[in-house]
Amino acid sequence: MRVGLYPGTFDPITLGHLDIIRRAAALVDRLVIGVAINRDKGPLFSLEQRVAMIEAECAKLSDQTGTEIVVHPFENLLIHAAHDVGAQVIVRGLRAVADFEYEYQMVGMNRQLDDSVETVFLMAEAQHQAIASKLVKEIARLDGDVSKFVTPLVNQELLRRFGAKAKAAATA
Repeated sequence: MRVGLYPGTFDPITLGHLDIIRRAAALVDRLVIGVAINRDKGPLFSLEQRVAMIEAECAKLSDQTGTEIVVHPFENLLIHAAHDVGAQVIVRGLRAVADFEYEYQMVGMNRQLDDSVETVFLMAEAQHQAIASKLVKEIARLDGDVSKFVTPLVNQELLRRFGAKAKAAATA
């Protein structure tokens, strides 16, 4: 069984992430979405909220692709997370040249730690290349429309999170 691991913080999951997940699911028998617990990033959504959103969105994709897609939080080294879930492949999405530089370094380090785990890069589709969770959060925080970057479920969660803050700021 080919097992792939697609890691990220997914804060929140975007249409770009879902595009990579859909395409990665075609390459493996089981795809694990590794939700990184990265306290240094100070995520907007709790781990539980991120996992719930990813599970809801991936249930639809799993049915469409026929590939088992599971969500697995992790707080250790990526290569150790790959071992934990039995992954032979780490899937990474690329949007731009800047992504490649960082990813290139990560691959080199991971290969030094365990050269039996391969890394596969998938380029984001053109319509998703500008989407970044950080920008989506910023647009939502400033009362912009992010509906073309995220699913209706995630959009609703962002509105719930920032709508209340925006209303409170307006009445203060």
